[in-house]
Amino acid sequence: MLEPLGQSQVLSYLKFLSKNYQVSLISFEKPEDRADQQAFGSVQNDCERHGIRWFPQRFHHRPKVIAPAWSMIVFLFLCLREVREGNAELIHARSYIPAAVALLVNKLTGTPFIFDMRALWPEELITAGRLKRGSVMHKAIAWVERSCLKNAAAVVSLTDAATAYLRETYPDELRNQKLVVIPTCADLDRFVPLDEEERFSAQESAPVFSCLGTVLSGWFRLDWLRIFFQEVGSHEPTASFEIVTRDDPSEVRRQLGLAGDLNARLKIYSMPSHEVHEAVQRHTASVMFYAGGEVSELGRSPTRMAEILGCGLPVVANPGVGDVAEIIQKYRVGVLVTEGTPDAMKSAFRELLELMNDAELPGRCRRAAEKVFSLQAGTQAYRELYRDILQ
Repeated sequence: MLEPLGQSQVLSYLKFLSKNYQVSLISFEKPEDRADQQAFGSVQNDCERHGIRWFPQRFHHRPKVIAPAWSMIVFLFLCLREVREGNAELIHARSYIPAAVALLVNKLTGTPFIFDMRALWPEELITAGRLKRGSVMHKAIAWVERSCLKNAAAVVSLTDAATAYLRETYPDELRNQKLVVIPTCADLDRFVPLDEEERFSAQESAPVFSCLGTVLSGWFRLDWLRIFFQEVGSHEPTASFEIVTRDDPSEVRRQLGLAGDLNARLKIYSMPSHEVHEAVQRHTASVMFYAGGEVSELGRSPTRMAEILGCGLPVVANPGVGDVAEIIQKYRVGVLVTEGTPDAMKSAFRELLELMNDAELPGRCRRAAEKVFSLQAGTQAYRELYRDILQ
């Protein structure tokens, strides 16, 4: 809950859901995040204000096998305690490891659970080179995926693309299963376009091309980002570049590999999650290139896209990533790049410049965000799902 995604993709929902339901929240926090007493206290106070019972646990990376196993034991104990004390009639498990624990609690107590997949995690690990297909670990994770899909009271996916893949891959497990698509949502009360006067002032200043979020994940195409920045820099001598990320800035700069003047025009920094919108609003357009075309990308619904569009900005992205291409094409809110070559990036930049000459673009971006990524719509979808299961 101390990371930006935890606050935007968990706490934001729970604040609304806590109006109708008693919520117990179990999370595992990294030592460096827990060390930030101000951030920790802020989340703690936020939970208390909304009646959310938060049980933050310490997250450990190592030892490799023992640490996650111990975390699962702690997780299991806390879940069972909440169920036995009458504090939980439904377990909402976000991602695979919590779902594995929820599955075990379901078998022991009969408590229903929601398998909120977020993404296709086994395929993401394979794409990132952290898991070998067919290995013992891969088979174990695939078994958890299959069992959770079959036994969950409902399954939540981030994208229509992932649901089509899942129904084809697991036809028997999903034959009578409730499968709901709830995309990544953003707080569109914060991620808003600048007012007309501020926007005019921003347009008069030098353009800023950006990238938000992690780029060292193993499934982000830094080589494509480098080529795009190089093409923009060669045609826009006043343009600057920003990467807003929690990744190590020196490592990002090293792997990105920009040289000379372009490297000097690049700024890499992090911001508290509640301030990120202030950076996005200053940008001209934002770029996100994932390992499109891989099965792992079918389940991806980038939070950064929701935030960028919410601020009225266009996106530059590649197809084969969840529903990204369909959204860009349907609402005309960005540019799709199919190849990581200088010619393709040059063409994409020309198309972006033409798009940005359209006075209606900021309004279209905002409307697309409200239609697809509204926090209120996502919360209502979860509320209806809870009601259907618990009635």
